[in-house]
Amino acid sequence: MKSPDMRDMLWKMQLIRHFEAKVVELFQKGLIRGATHVYLGEEAVAVGACAALNENDFITSTHRGHGHVIAKGLDVKRMMAELLGKAAGYCGGKGGSMHIADVGAGILGANGIVGGGLPVSTGAGLSSLHRKSGQVTLCFFGDGASNQGSFHESLNLASVWKLPVVYICENNQFAVTTPCWESTSVENIADRAVGYEIPGVVVDGNDVLAVYEAVSAAVERARAGDGPSLIECKTYRWEGHYLGDPQVYRTKEDIGAWKEKEPVRRFAKKLIADGLITQAEVDESDRKARELVAEAEKFALDSPMPPGESLREGLFAPSAPLPPTPSAAADQLREVTYGQALNEALREELQKDPNVLVFGEDVGLHGGAFQVTKNLFHEFGRERVRNTPVSEAAIAGCAVGAALTGLRPVAEIMYIDFSTIASDQIVNQAAKMRYMFGGHATLPLVIRTMCGSGTGSSGQHSQSLEAWYCHIPGLKVVMPATPYDAKGLLKSAIREDNPVVFIEWKRLYSSKGMIPVEEYYIPLGVADVKRPGDDVTVIATGPMVLESLAAAEALAEQGISIEVVDPRTLYPLDKETILASVRKTGRAVVVQEAVTRCSLGAEISAIIVEEAFEYLDAPVKRIGGVDVPMPYSVPLEKAVIPSQEQIIEAVRSLL
Repeated sequence: MKSPDMRDMLWKMQLIRHFEAKVVELFQKGLIRGATHVYLGEEAVAVGACAALNENDFITSTHRGHGHVIAKGLDVKRMMAELLGKAAGYCGGKGGSMHIADVGAGILGANGIVGGGLPVSTGAGLSSLHRKSGQVTLCFFGDGASNQGSFHESLNLASVWKLPVVYICENNQFAVTTPCWESTSVENIADRAVGYEIPGVVVDGNDVLAVYEAVSAAVERARAGDGPSLIECKTYRWEGHYLGDPQVYRTKEDIGAWKEKEPVRRFAKKLIADGLITQAEVDESDRKARELVAEAEKFALDSPMPPGESLREGLFAPSAPLPPTPSAAADQLREVTYGQALNEALREELQKDPNVLVFGEDVGLHGGAFQVTKNLFHEFGRERVRNTPVSEAAIAGCAVGAALTGLRPVAEIMYIDFSTIASDQIVNQAAKMRYMFGGHATLPLVIRTMCGSGTGSSGQHSQSLEAWYCHIPGLKVVMPATPYDAKGLLKSAIREDNPVVFIEWKRLYSSKGMIPVEEYYIPLGVADVKRPGDDVTVIATGPMVLESLAAAEALAEQGISIEVVDPRTLYPLDKETILASVRKTGRAVVVQEAVTRCSLGAEISAIIVEEAFEYLDAPVKRIGGVDVPMPYSVPLEKAVIPSQEQIIEAVRSLL
C-alpha cells in the first residue's frame, strides 16, 4: 500500500469544503439553477478513496458528485463555470451540477440517475480487464442506490467476471428524505456483499485515513485480479438532499451532533497532534483553498455563456469512414439466411478488431436465443463472447462503460420487450452522455435486440418498440429487412462511434437472400429503393418490406406500378430518398407492424405532408398493427399483423 500524501489530502478536503460553501452561496443568489446537491460533510470519502488511485484509474460519480471530481483532480474554475452554465465549463454548459465529466481524466461522469453509474463502472471494469491495462474503477453511490436493481445486477456481474471495480457506498443516512433504517433490510449495506462472495467492509466515512486504507486494500485486490469489493462509508450530509430542501425529516440536534464529527477539522487536528503539520500551515492551506475558490467564482462569472450555434453540437461523434463496397455481379453473390448474415457480420468484425466484444444472455455455447452468435464462442473464446446473467440493466450499462473506456461492445438484449428493463442505461446513459459531457466522450456501442410478432409469443415477447428509441436524441436506430441489409448494416453499426440500437425481426431469421461474396458495408442513414415504380410509393419497415414487395408483384399484374422504399436506418432517417419517391409518384402508403399511434409511420407521414404536400394527389395512408397487446391465439395474432391484402387495398384506394 502506497503512503498517502497527508497534506494533499487535507488540501483537497478544504478545497471541496470551500467550493461547496460557495455553491450554496451562488445558488441562494440565483446564479446556479436546477437540482443542486452539495457534498458538505462528506469530504473524507472522496478524498480518502481517490488518494488510493493511480492517475489513469477511473471513477463514476453521483448526483452529489462535486467532491468526487475535485478529489480526482478536476479544475475548480472549469467546474464552477459548468455550474453557472458557461461555455468554459467542462461540458460547455450542457451538463451542469449533476453531469460533470472528463473522460480523459478517468472521470466517467457524475450522474443524475440514482444508481445510474453502477452498471457503467462495471463496464469500465470489463474494459480494463479485457485491455489488461491494470486500471481500477471506483464507483461512488449513495445508500438509496443500494436498493436499486442496478446495484445487485452490477455487483453480481462484477463478481462473476472478477472485474477490477471497487463499489463505494456513501451512506449519508438518508435517501432523499427517508432514513436508511426505514428503507434498507440490513443494518449495514456492506453486509450485502456476502451474497456475491466479495469482501464487504464498513468504515467511518468521516475518517479520511480509514477510508484510504479500506479503499487501498480493495484497489490492490482488484489489480491483482481478485475481483470487486464493497465498501460502506458511514457519513452525513450537512445540507438537505438538494439545496432548498426544507429538511423536516431531521433535527438541528442531529445535524449538530454530526458536525461535531466533521472530517476536515478532525483530520487537521490529527495531523497537528502527530507533528506532521502546524496550525499555521493548516490555516495557510485553508486560505489558499478559499482564494482558489474565489478565483473560480470570478472566472465563472466573467466567462461567456455558450453561443446559440453550440446547441446542436456534440450530439453525435463523426462517423468513421467505411471501406468501399465492391459492386457484385450475379456470379459473385451467394444465398444466406438473415440469421447467417448477422452471424457473419459479427465474426468479421470480431476478427478485425480485438476491442470488439459480444455479450448477452446465452450468446456463448448456446449461440443466443435465435442462434445468431452460433459458433462464435468456439472461435473467439469466452473473453470475447461472454455469457451474462439475466440482467438487462447490467448488460446495457456494461456496454456503456466499456464503450466509454476503449472497447466496441455489441450487447444482446434477447427481446426488445426486455429492453424496457434496461431503458435507463440506453436512454439516460448511452444516448445522453456525449452531449451532456459537451461532446467530449465517444460511445461506440451496439445494442442488438429482437422484436416483432408471428411466433406465438404473446404480449411480452412480440412488441415493436422501435419508435421509442427513435424518439431519443443521441441514439441511432437500425432495422434491416433482408440478409443483405442485415450484414452490411450490422458491420457499419459496429464501426459507428455512436450508440446504435440494432433491431432484428424474429420471423425473418430464416428468410433467405443474396449477399456479395466479398466483404461489404452499408452506411447508416441511407434508405434503399427495393423496387422502382411510378404510381404509388410504399414506405415499409421490417417484415412489411417483404409484404410490400409481394403486394407490388400482385399489383403489377393489374398494371399498377409500386415503388417500395425501405428506410433501413430509422434514425437518422433518409427523408430525401422518401420525399424524392413521393414527389415522383404523388401518392404514399406507410406500412409498419407497430401500432400507428405515435409511431415511426406517423413521423414519416408528417414529413411527407410538411415537405411534399404540393406533390400529393391523395392523402397519405398509414397501415399498422391493431392497437392491442399481441394476443397468443393464432387467428387473433394474424389479425393484428398488417397483411399483403391490406397494402393492396390501401394502394387501390389512392388511385
